[in-house]
Amino acid sequence: MPKHFLRAAALAAIALLLPAQAPPPAAAPSAGEPIVIGRSYLVPSAILHGNRRVNVYLPPHYGAAGRRFPILFLLDGGAEEDFHHITGLAAISAAYGTTDEMIVIGIEGVDRRHDLTAPSTSPEDLKAAPTSGGAAAYRRFLVEELKPWVAAHYGGAGRTALIGESLAGLFVVETALREPGAFDDYIAISPSLWWNRQALSREAEADLAKGGLEGRRLWLAMANESSLYPEMQQGMDRLLAALRAAPPRGLTWSHTPFPGETHATIYHPAAMAAIRALYALPPARPGG
Repeated sequence: MPKHFLRAAALAAIALLLPAQAPPPAAAPSAGEPIVIGRSYLVPSAILHGNRRVNVYLPPHYGAAGRRFPILFLLDGGAEEDFHHITGLAAISAAYGTTDEMIVIGIEGVDRRHDLTAPSTSPEDLKAAPTSGGAAAYRRFLVEELKPWVAAHYGGAGRTALIGESLAGLFVVETALREPGAFDDYIAISPSLWWNRQALSREAEADLAKGGLEGRRLWLAMANESSLYPEMQQGMDRLLAALRAAPPRGLTWSHTPFPGETHATIYHPAAMAAIRALYALPPARPGG
């Protein structure tokens, strides 16, 4: 065998024994461009004795002459909570012309078991949520401080809505029943109506009889909660019975069950359904 073949074979054998060389380092990425979907602010609150972080999403045509937009006040609306999720649903629905564009105001949670619950006399509730009972003050913050702040910064708008799920859904229902003038529309998804031995649903008939719901809309949804959270379903059933027994004058309400969803999966499909139901645009005319 020629010597140059022997030499090449030897070199190849040595190469197999050596560790593979690392590839050359990749070029450092450029700075790129940020993807911005909103802005975050600290809103001072005398009622809550401190600042609360509020995240704001503005639709693409915000600022266009003559345009007014619904404002969706989102409980649990922090960047690490539901702000990105709900703004995404609102944006994609409007982008395809299914619904109106809307402003989303996400209120970041601090101690949601405090802020979203009324006082409870249940020992189980107090053990699970020892800081509970701050809903009245939190509601005052939303109505007396945050809504004026939004109006001052973003001008006149269309209908206002309050949306929440679980304990936030409980807060939404309580607001609709006991301070119906706070918002125009209420979206409560799998509300935790088990709270305080289902007191809110037990008192719903009396609350509804007080009136004040003219021109309001209440959109309710419930996952398949019967097996894990039967008290939650019982509370919803009692609330629906009260609405059916004496429909409040001027209130438009609906209930949409989601039997294929759990408490952990209902929020996205139900929120999309609510946005489509309440803020639907008329169908486009053929050829338009």
